[in-house]
Amino acid sequence: MMQDFGAFIRTLKDRNDIVDVIGSYMKLERRGYQYWACCPFHHEKTPSFAINSADKYYHCFGCGKSGDVISFVKEYENVDFNQAVQILAARAGLEVPARDDKSAEEVLLKKKKRDRLLALMKDAARYYLNTLYSGRAQEYLDYLEKREIAPSTARRFGLGASLDYNGLPAYLLAQGYTPEECVESGACGRTREGKLYDAEAGRLIIPIINNVDEVIAFGGRLLKKDPNRGKYVNTRETMLFDKRKNLFNINLVKREKRAGGLAGLIILEGYMDVISLYQAGFKNVVASMGTSLTKEQVRLAKRYSENIFISYDGDAAGQSGNLRGLKLLENEGVKIRVVPLTGGLDPDDVVRRQGAEGYQKCLDAAMPLIDFRIYAARSKYDLKKTDELREFIREALSIVRDSESETEREELLKSISRDSGVSLGALQRDLDHLPESKEETVFPAPKREEEGSAVKAARFVLCACLLSRPYAAEFDLSSLDWENDEHKTIADFVMRERQNGRVRASGIFDFLPESGEIEKILNLDFGDNLEGEHAEKYFRDCVGILQKSMYARKIAEEREAFNAAQSSEEKREILLRIDTYTKKMKNIGGMA
Repeated sequence: MMQDFGAFIRTLKDRNDIVDVIGSYMKLERRGYQYWACCPFHHEKTPSFAINSADKYYHCFGCGKSGDVISFVKEYENVDFNQAVQILAARAGLEVPARDDKSAEEVLLKKKKRDRLLALMKDAARYYLNTLYSGRAQEYLDYLEKREIAPSTARRFGLGASLDYNGLPAYLLAQGYTPEECVESGACGRTREGKLYDAEAGRLIIPIINNVDEVIAFGGRLLKKDPNRGKYVNTRETMLFDKRKNLFNINLVKREKRAGGLAGLIILEGYMDVISLYQAGFKNVVASMGTSLTKEQVRLAKRYSENIFISYDGDAAGQSGNLRGLKLLENEGVKIRVVPLTGGLDPDDVVRRQGAEGYQKCLDAAMPLIDFRIYAARSKYDLKKTDELREFIREALSIVRDSESETEREELLKSISRDSGVSLGALQRDLDHLPESKEETVFPAPKREEEGSAVKAARFVLCACLLSRPYAAEFDLSSLDWENDEHKTIADFVMRERQNGRVRASGIFDFLPESGEIEKILNLDFGDNLEGEHAEKYFRDCVGILQKSMYARKIAEEREAFNAAQSSEEKREILLRIDTYTKKMKNIGGMA
């Protein structure tokens, strides 16, 4: 009888202790319940490669690689999965059984599905483009003219128009796509009654194209303000699209690099900024699509240039809020400079009012991140007022303390001295006596207003369940609607493993071997916070965030369905559901 290959893999992992295997390749140092080493997958001097022996996985905090014992051998030996299995089997004295390779079939089916969704998105982009020039979208053409976007530029970016809720679904169905494919692609939504609707209805359409020229999503912009609808909306996360891992216009930047190289890459916030600057001659522009810049996006940008210019909207103080996390991104080995924009202007405003020369001056004034932080701090205070002058000095010195270079510190102090009129010696003494910043000993509660708080909450909940923490052991993960497909896969994995009696965290790598989310979920930095006295409360708070996010999402979907509804009876039923979800949101415990 043929041995179950899945059972063999579990035995193989049990017989090959991950610490012993990795320790045979490199020197390990034990710290508490973890083992540490310099990462073998990227150059570093300080160990950031950690191994969790209890849960049998590794994670590098430098390059982000994670995996189980098979993943390590596969990566270190530069072999495929089957070869890695053979190496470990020989090490453990096991014979690899013959198997009916269902995994290959699953990979093929997944590829066919992806290809089908890509074809659908390409057809949807063609539909939107044709609609824009159909003679029925004059309002959209007038908007582009008002924004000074030339027809050639609009066509270069494949801009289109969505006029209503029904046109796109009808077109896609006529092309032979199934309702399920329309929804899975993210191009369409579905009402409670099962009716399809255009997820970007009533918006100017901006195709989002990846670095291999595939249409993976759409951005949509309303032409007029609507208090019930957001100005911009992106395609939700799908098999094709993860906003954290993509940059808008990376496809055209890739062509520029091939044509003659790039001196640097300018990262903006939004689509229209990119389109406007590209038209003005700045071909090296991409957008983070309204999110805080992620490590995945920086790593993608690094493939094209190590000189990164951050050019976000608003005045210096406003930009400062968006740039708090950029210090961490310097660890990715890129040179980051920040472009100061005065008068509350955004890049599009500067180009339209001052032309390409005006924006080039802003670009020429770009400064290192730490200099910009002081520049932003200075803009917040009236230095003619004694109390505000002192506040500026206090904040500026706390920024200077972050510098690891004595030369840089001296230059920054001289700049502060010139602005404040305080002597260099006095500033140096104050810096020397600045109280050390205290690290929080309690894991901070997630904030609802923070961008991506639901994603962070989901990661913590899944981590606690994967690692079978007592306070999470009985929580029903199926009670939540997982917006992220990888999160849903992990939740399903945990529920299945519980039925088998024990959740083995390392087993998830069999289902998501290339997942970037696993790196964030199985984050060894959680450490004592998963075990501490505040962990259970934090877990409950995270669950509350996810529940409220789920109901907020349902309410948003119902509002879209309400706009697409045809009859008064259907609209009344939708309003009743919205009321029910609203009441459930108010009754959820946890943080307000």
